[in-house]
Amino acid sequence: MATRASTAVTPSRRPQLPPPRDRARLRVLAHRLDMKASPYAYVAPYLLLFCAFGLFPLLYTAWVSLHDWTLLSDTHTFVGLGNFQALLGDEYFWNAAFNTLSIGVLSTVPQLALAIWLAHLLNRPLRAQTIFRVTLLLPNVTSVVAVVVIFSQLFGRDFGLVNWVLSWSGAQPVDWNAGTASSHVAISVMIMWRWTGYNALIFLAAMQAVPRELYEAATIDGASGFTQLRRITIPMIRPTVVFVVITSTIGAMQVLAEPLLFGVYSLTGGPDRQYQTLSLFIYENFTKLDFGYASAISWMMFLFIVVAAAVNYLLTRRARGSLT
Repeated sequence: MATRASTAVTPSRRPQLPPPRDRARLRVLAHRLDMKASPYAYVAPYLLLFCAFGLFPLLYTAWVSLHDWTLLSDTHTFVGLGNFQALLGDEYFWNAAFNTLSIGVLSTVPQLALAIWLAHLLNRPLRAQTIFRVTLLLPNVTSVVAVVVIFSQLFGRDFGLVNWVLSWSGAQPVDWNAGTASSHVAISVMIMWRWTGYNALIFLAAMQAVPRELYEAATIDGASGFTQLRRITIPMIRPTVVFVVITSTIGAMQVLAEPLLFGVYSLTGGPDRQYQTLSLFIYENFTKLDFGYASAISWMMFLFIVVAAAVNYLLTRRARGSLT
């Protein structure tokens, strides 16, 4: 009896499939969803990390800058733009801004010119090209502490190698750490030594994409190497030049370790603040636990970086006509 009942009422377990027209519609909908949503899903982890570690600190710093915020008090009084008004009348702030601009110009302009020249040389057929290219990256992987310690010895007043070489021409010893211009030159040399090779490799990667036929035609026409660099190479790698100029400007505006260690961990950048940069000025005020004022300096520095990057971008684009 049981065997007969089971064979009589067994239902079909096969799932009910939608009609063919509905299946095609679902496939189209899934394809559209994949095309629209997949790119956002791929970049979502970056956006989440950026919001957590980039956007939130930026907005929180802006909020702190509007308050009289110190760790010495439990109350944080809202002062509006008071910190910014005090900052605009602070001579130490403008001194740090001038030092940052001076060191940035002295380090960035020669650095980029030298990087393009080195990349142009390495873009030609040479023996042991790989060794030369790897050598360019060595200064960048060297510890900044080691770099500053060595260059501080080289720029020593009494026994420095630089003063010894200058003495060959009869020049008097220079106290590189004491003067404003001399200290800016010394710090700029440290920055150049670290980043010139790195930027040269970026330029070299861009030069590899320039068609060789252009150089061959220019050589047949009798163009010199410098003419080929000015008329062919730089115009062809213009987007890379713009990118490196902007990133180098941002890096120069944020320089901290070199002046800090050059002054033997002096937050003031020397006894007369002769090489205190904006980053050092922020650090100094953070150590005073005056977070509201330090946050205002940070935001002013952020605005300076945006303006400097925009000016460099416009100048680089304006140079397009003269280079082509």
